[in-house]
Amino acid sequence: MERRPTLTPQQATELTVKLYGVTITKISTLPSYIDQNFLIVDTEGTKYVLKIMNSEGSKNATKLEVQTFALSFLRQHGVPAQTALPTTTGKLLSMEEIDCGHGAQTYCVRLMTYLPGKTLAESPGTMQDLYHVGRLIAFMDKTLQKLESPNLDVLQNNCDEEWSLSNVHLVERCLSVMDGEPLQEVIKAVIEQFKSCVLPRIGSFQKGIIHGDTNDKNIIVTPVGNGRHEVSGVLDFSSLMNDCYVFELAGTIAYMMLENPSPLDVGGAILTGWESIMVLNEDERECLYLLVLGPLCQTLVYGRYNLKKYPDNENYLMVAAKNGTRILTQMWEMGKKEVERKWFTDASTFSVKE
Repeated sequence: MERRPTLTPQQATELTVKLYGVTITKISTLPSYIDQNFLIVDTEGTKYVLKIMNSEGSKNATKLEVQTFALSFLRQHGVPAQTALPTTTGKLLSMEEIDCGHGAQTYCVRLMTYLPGKTLAESPGTMQDLYHVGRLIAFMDKTLQKLESPNLDVLQNNCDEEWSLSNVHLVERCLSVMDGEPLQEVIKAVIEQFKSCVLPRIGSFQKGIIHGDTNDKNIIVTPVGNGRHEVSGVLDFSSLMNDCYVFELAGTIAYMMLENPSPLDVGGAILTGWESIMVLNEDERECLYLLVLGPLCQTLVYGRYNLKKYPDNENYLMVAAKNGTRILTQMWEMGKKEVERKWFTDASTFSVKE
């Protein structure tokens, strides 16, 4: 059954009025991978984001409650995260049975605060900006070490969590979507090296609660002058999980490379920011190259696979395809030694401008 919600603006408006008592003057859709987001403006001009989680992700209410609690916890500790607003009955999330035209299903609905600015996908940052991105994400993950809840065990990474970097090899199940393309052989080779070089070392990686999806569409920035930006928001905590910190770093580097005009310069800047808060151990450094290739492989394969299921969401699903293919190919041809030399040299000579 279709798990992606496809509410009409009219349905979303009626839902918002029913649950939150908000009178809407304007509503428009926002991009999303497999959920549904609406930008809402009320009579006073205040903006909100109505977030409707996909039906599969909506099944674990306890996990969603912990994720929602984590948002307010991070906000209180200086991380610019969205927070959920209460319904008229005081609930921070509501499970709603909705028929989007393919049978009634239960979806988790939340009204979130709106964070102004542009995503890093829309406004690729300078290397100084990316230093601050790396630093903020490491600070966020370190702050989450203090998160307390009796239900934190729901964030344990499941062995079938397809987007976790410990499961990069699972893309093999969908690799047939790349049949006949030269890139398929590159991805196969990456997976084989990942199995032999990364998987045996995962036991030594530092672990804790991570955001799990720090891509360039989930980081909001606002200009502060001289072409530089301030990181003013972190979005979408639906992948919050207990996993390896270096996975968060690697994913951030991979996704920030996609829209950057100088993708190979990105690693050193983010690494410097990250290590100003959390330092990599020897095994993590040794695996960083393959760990950055991992999310690129996942994005390219799962994007193509999900396109068959959701052809109407092509603009979002395939946005990474062109640049991702080029970057993955370039990094593979350069090789581990050369790429890591650049990243670690750039990091050792990086100068932070305040």
